[in-house]
Amino acid sequence: MGGKAPPFWWQPAGGKALALAPAAALYAAIARHRLSNGPRAPVDIAVVCVGNLTVGGSGKTPVSIGLAKAAAAMGLKPGFLSRGHGARLSRPLLVAPDSPPVVSAGDEPLLLAGHAPVAVTPDRAAGARLLIEHGCDIAIMDDGFQSARIRMDHAILVVDALFGIGNGRVLPAGPLRAAIADQMPYADSILRIGQGSAADGVIRLAARAGKPVHTASVRPLEPERLAGRRLLAFAGIGHPVKFFDTVRAAGADVVQARAFPDHHPYSEAEIRRLMEDARGLRAALVTTAKDAARLRGSAIPGLDEMLEVLEIEVVFDDPHVPERIVEAAMAAYGRRKLAGRT
Repeated sequence: MGGKAPPFWWQPAGGKALALAPAAALYAAIARHRLSNGPRAPVDIAVVCVGNLTVGGSGKTPVSIGLAKAAAAMGLKPGFLSRGHGARLSRPLLVAPDSPPVVSAGDEPLLLAGHAPVAVTPDRAAGARLLIEHGCDIAIMDDGFQSARIRMDHAILVVDALFGIGNGRVLPAGPLRAAIADQMPYADSILRIGQGSAADGVIRLAARAGKPVHTASVRPLEPERLAGRRLLAFAGIGHPVKFFDTVRAAGADVVQARAFPDHHPYSEAEIRRLMEDARGLRAALVTTAKDAARLRGSAIPGLDEMLEVLEIEVVFDDPHVPERIVEAAMAAYGRRKLAGRT
């Protein structure tokens, strides 16, 4: 879901949420039906789904990358399934690490493609077949838990410890994609990322449902590059404040922070304005890897020289969790294959 999330989603439910309750009830009913009755196409490949309970950023993409790295270390050939937010494609597209970047594929596929082949299409079953043709033996689906029509061998739901599930209401009254009680039965495990208590309620529900709960944190890569520098930070992600805090924690002097809507397509005029403002502040620019993917192909002189990209990785408290998730998915796929459900 693009655009800025309404601030009231992340506050205790009030008048706006109550006014939208009828629409939320209808949305929740449709989501419940899709989760419980929607057809799940079988595919001849193991599928791990990295989803979240809410719209907006929770850290799914770096988790997906971490799982792909674990699979590769185990001798498997991973691939990603992505809808490609804002992708303008007439047919399924394979974006591989050694292929030229296709900006029309969307920002997340471009970021994922640096680690493994990515099948970009809203038809996840067609994307899985594309990965099979490319020799992949495990598909890591970035998002799609509530809507993808494909069999999943392991579904891990990511919840942000700082933002949690907001006001706990379903769209459009809140950020939930479906009621928690309707989503939890289809999850195999839960991952809490970061510090904070906003996810505690979800964790308690997961524990009562017998779901394994994992914990992890986000760590910037090479933060020393930013220490002591004056920076204009900008980001168009689900929760840009987390990125700004990460830049400050790296020791940078963030003289200005600009938040854009999630998946924001930067215009040339916006980029030039950011550059001009940074020069006026005697600062460099810094953004996320996902935002940088949307800036690929920009021919604006001087942008590459003044733009810093702060990449992050998800670090599991138990470093063996990604391997265990991959093993569980491969085992479930093996059972599915023996039963003839591929």
